[in-house]
Parts: sequence; C-alpha cells; structure tokens
Amino acid sequence: MSSPIVFIDGDQGTTGLLIHERLRNRTDIRLITLAAAERKDLQRRAEAINACDIAILCLPDAAAREAVATIVNPAVRVIDASSAHRTQPDWTYGFPEMAPGQAEKIANARRVTNPGCYPTGAIGLLRPLVQAGLIPGDYPISIHAVSGYSGRGRAGVEEYEGPGAASAPSYQVYGLELAHKHTPEIQQHAGLAQPPIFVPAYGAFRQGIVLTVPLALRLLAPGVDGATLHACLARHYAEADHVQVLPLSESSAVKHLDPQLLNGTNDMRLSVFPGTEHGHVLLSAVFDNLGKGASGAAIQNLNLMLASR
Repeated sequence: MSSPIVFIDGDQGTTGLLIHERLRNRTDIRLITLAAAERKDLQRRAEAINACDIAILCLPDAAAREAVATIVNPAVRVIDASSAHRTQPDWTYGFPEMAPGQAEKIANARRVTNPGCYPTGAIGLLRPLVQAGLIPGDYPISIHAVSGYSGRGRAGVEEYEGPGAASAPSYQVYGLELAHKHTPEIQQHAGLAQPPIFVPAYGAFRQGIVLTVPLALRLLAPGVDGATLHACLARHYAEADHVQVLPLSESSAVKHLDPQLLNGTNDMRLSVFPGTEHGHVLLSAVFDNLGKGASGAAIQNLNLMLASR
C-alpha cells in the first residue's frame, strides 16, 4: 500500500506552520502543500484537496467552509483546525480523551473538527464532572483563561515580535461582550444547559495557557467536595496518554500555575485545588495553545485516522 497523501491547506499560519514542521520528516506519509503563488488559486486548491487522502485545514472559518465545499472525492477525509464546524452534528469532535470511544470515532471519521484551544481545557475539566452528575448542567459556570499571544495568530506574533513589540501590552483581557466564539463549543461539548461566562486574556508570552474554573460547593450535588471531583477526573483520564491529573496530595504544594509549563508538548495537566475555608474549589488546566490546543491535537487526530486505514 502506498503512503497516504496528507495535504495541509494553509500552512503559513501559526498552527499550519507547526503541523508542517512536525510532519515534514515523517516517512509514513506523503506531505503536500501549495506553493505561495497557488495558495489563493481556488482551482489549484480544489485539485489538491481532492487528490489527497487526508486534508488538514488551517484556514479562517469562511475559507475552511469553502475548502470543504470543493470536495467531490468521497474518499477524502478532513481535519479542520478552524472553528467552522465545531458544533456541527455531522462532524466528529476531535478531542480523543473527551469520552469513552471518542478516539475510535475519530479514527473512523470522514470529517473531524479540531477543538479550540480554550475549549480543550474547559471541556477537559467540565465534561467528566457534568456527565457524572457532580456538577449540575445548569450550574453558572465561570471560566477565566490566559493564553500566549500566538493564540491571536500571525497578528499576535507581529504585535509582540514585530517592530512595535516594545509597546505591546503585558496583559490584556478581551471578549468583554461575553460572546466569544468558543462559548457555544464549550457549552455543547461540556454538556452545559446554558452558556458559561467566559473571560479570555492574552499575556506577553508566546504560547501556553492557564484556564481556571471556580466552583462553590454549596451549588453542587450534596456531599460533593474537592476529593470527589478529583477522583472523578482521575478515573476518567487514568488511561490517557496526553491528559494527566495532578495527584490531590501534590496540589497543596502548588503556589503558582505557569502557562508555559507544557509548551512544546501535546500534554495537558488538570488540577483540583480545594479551598476548604470558604467551601470553594478551583479547577485548572495547563497546556500549550499551539500543542494540545491546536497543532498537537491535529496530529494526534491524524495518527488515529491513519491507524484505521
């Protein structure tokens, strides 16, 4: 059997560049991209996507929809790294650790939508707890997350690494209208009855994310405490290769959360911090927004799909 052809459409952005870098020396696939002069040629892009086995789309939402619409070859499989299809029922959500059997669904899917960076952490924390009935589906969830500036794509990299870098802000909260495009994705895949309050921010570091979710125990199911929440997450991810749950015995020694701790990896660390004095618990996720939050997740999904051939 010949090596499968993998086509990256949009390999000049932050996600596409990393995917290309991590795949270019692999001998089990034939990696193709378009020359600079052909990237905006719709006919050439359509020819390339219909000639491949698996297409990885690293495009803006509208361009991703446009690319999918050009597919006429029923054998072409797609991994879409944009947010265009993340809540669509006919696309498989590409978070292998999200639920039992999800990795198998991805492996056999024709259309896979890569999770957003922030939703990876939020869903990773919340879905197991909501599914287990430990957090009510109508709990007023509040999420705060700080990402490296590469989360803005090339515009963020240019602001912090370009000629005007000296004047770039050290920290900025955005999404103040509380209508971030990731909110519906989080609500749907975490199993929430209502949209969470999601407050994102950028820091003056290139990549990495810290995402936190505070909980009031009085609003949870009776008898639920930090140990209960931790035990649920630990069970859910016990066999996961890329998601680790910090042992509860170690959380008391943690005084700071470093968003850059897992940069360069496809791993995510989840933690539970019981605040027994006031009956509160803090959930946290730390991971690389360009790793488990983007390119690493796409390659993980690609490997699952290749293994099913």
